[in-house]
Amino acid sequence: MSAIRLNHLALVVANLDESLDFWRDDIGLAAAGEVKTAAAEEVKIAFLDLGDVRLELIQPTTDDSGVAKYLRKQGPGFHHLCLQVPDIDAKIAELLEKGCQMINETPRERDGRRYAFVHPKSAAGLLLELYELT
Repeated sequence: MSAIRLNHLALVVANLDESLDFWRDDIGLAAAGEVKTAAAEEVKIAFLDLGDVRLELIQPTTDDSGVAKYLRKQGPGFHHLCLQVPDIDAKIAELLEKGCQMINETPRERDGRRYAFVHPKSAAGLLLELYELT
């Protein structure tokens, strides 16, 4: 099995187009795929290439989603860290056994990835996403 590695850093943004103007057009980061809508999370997502790691920009698509509430409370900026794990089911089971609080005890699936979030209460105040590429 491969080791755990950093997959992406996520920024919550108020306006995805304006953020892409800066990160893609001004800074020069290459887009890593098309802008997508994640209906389950009520966000639009854009990934930008940073070599072996990606930058994820997320914009809420509704006013009452978790990300929209986060944006209102915290403002735009860093949202979460994502670690790629070789076996997400085993990692979730291990974390639960150790008493960690999960937001998702069962992984969700999107675009060839299985993912789950660890609650900030168990991750030193940081929202942590776990990814398994399928």
